[in-house]
Amino acid sequence: MINGKKIVVVMPAYNAEFTLRKTYEEIPFDIVDEVIVTDDFSTDRTVEVAKEIGIKYVISHDRNKGYGGNQKTCYNKALEIGADIVVMLHPDYQYTPKLIHSMCYLIANDVYTVVLGSRILGKGALKGGMPLIKYVSNRFLTCVQNVLLNQKLSEYHTGFRAFSADVLKKINYMDDSDDFVFDNEMLAQIVREGYEIAEITCPTKYFDEASSINLKRSFIYGLGVLKVSFVYRFDKWGWTKSVLYHVPQK
Repeated sequence: MINGKKIVVVMPAYNAEFTLRKTYEEIPFDIVDEVIVTDDFSTDRTVEVAKEIGIKYVISHDRNKGYGGNQKTCYNKALEIGADIVVMLHPDYQYTPKLIHSMCYLIANDVYTVVLGSRILGKGALKGGMPLIKYVSNRFLTCVQNVLLNQKLSEYHTGFRAFSADVLKKINYMDDSDDFVFDNEMLAQIVREGYEIAEITCPTKYFDEASSINLKRSFIYGLGVLKVSFVYRFDKWGWTKSVLYHVPQK
């Protein structure tokens, strides 16, 4: 805990057998109270490894629900067990859990309610092995998103995020996509509610066991990101009314 606030790390997992343990071992348990792993119907030993490590909350889907669907399970469980701060960390070891301290202190001390670990701030992305095409795509999409959402974030596509539980209770994340665009819909909802988002520089690692989506899925994801941004802008102007921004979380 920090300032009496319960901190829960959630890890939405899919075929993370070879990286889950390394990720878990770097989590700072001097402040982290609980860890939740939700396995999205993996075909490897992700669930077995999570139990071998001794993780208390291991949830296994009986079918693949998608990246967004997996996160929904994570957040629902974190709120159920009374989390005050929820850290979403990919278990593929691309992001270092050593930054959890910095992210959570910003929230626990009421400086920000949302903190992102950015691979783009500084020079960590390309240095860490991010493919050039992904880097260029990331920069292009982020530029468009900043214009349409009226923000100044360095990236919207990181898999390392910390939230105040109040934010998760406020936004309507259960109506978001079950696919990869879920992350962007969440951020658009957070911006729409007027929350400020902080970023800290996060080094990243790209290697064979780290998760990644193929070129076709990346293209579909990019189109989805653009759609989210334009829907947000049209809703903001009053041209449309999206359920993502106007139905309260139950």
